[in-house]
Amino acid sequence: AIEAGITSVMTGPGSANVVGGQFAFIKTQGRCVDHMVIKSPAAMKVAFGENPKTAYGDQGKYPSTRMGTAAILRQTLFQAIQYKDKKDRGELTEEDFEMEPWIPVLKKEIPLKAHAHRADDILTAIRIAKEFGVKLTLEHCTEGHLIVEELAKEGYPAAVGPTLTNATKFELQNKTFTTPGVLAAAGMQVSIITDSPVIPQQYLPLCAGLAVKSGMEPFAALQAITINPAKHIGIEDRVGSLE
Repeated sequence: AIEAGITSVMTGPGSANVVGGQFAFIKTQGRCVDHMVIKSPAAMKVAFGENPKTAYGDQGKYPSTRMGTAAILRQTLFQAIQYKDKKDRGELTEEDFEMEPWIPVLKKEIPLKAHAHRADDILTAIRIAKEFGVKLTLEHCTEGHLIVEELAKEGYPAAVGPTLTNATKFELQNKTFTTPGVLAAAGMQVSIITDSPVIPQQYLPLCAGLAVKSGMEPFAALQAITINPAKHIGIEDRVGSLE
C-alpha cells in the first residue's frame, strides 16, 4: 500500500453477517495499530445481497433471502433505538455490548456502511436509512449506473469497486469500469475502492486509470482516490488533499 502511495485505509469486518461491526480509519505506516488509528469507530458495517443470505441460507439458517436480511437489520435498529431510549432515561441496569455500538449510528456520529451491489439492494439500504433517520454510505454500488438518476437525487456518497475482478457471483453480472464515471457525471460524490484483499491495495491508481479509460473525467478519477474517500469517511480535515 505504501509503495503505491496509499497512505491510509478504512478497514473492518466483512460482509457475511447482516451486521458486521464497526470500522476504523487508519494510517498504513506503522506496526502497532494503536498508533495508526485516525478515527475509530468510523462506520457501522451492514451487508445486503448474496453474502449474508448465502452464508446462512446454505446452512438452512436465517436469513436465506434478501427480505430476511432487511428484516434483521430493521429489527436490530428498532432494538437499538429502544436501548438508547432506556439508557437516556437512566433505566439500564447494565450495558448491552451488542447494542452500545449502535449509539454513534443513532446519534449520526458515524454512518451505516452498506455493502450493496445490486440495484434493489442499494435502494433497500437507502429506504432503511431514511426510515430510521441514520447516515448512510454506499459500498460497492456495482449497479449504481442502472439507477443513477435515483441515486443522484438521494445524494448518498458511493464507493465503487472492486471492479478489477471476475464476476464471482450473480449480483456482479453488471460490473463495469464505466460506473464511477457515470455516477460522477451525475453530480455524485464517488470514491473508487479495491476492497483489499479482493484487489491488492497497490492497484488503486490502476483502477482509477481504468475508470478514465472507460469515460470518467481524469480529475474526477483523481478525486475518487483522494479527497472523495476522505469525505466519504468524514475525515477530510485530516487527509485527502494537499491543503
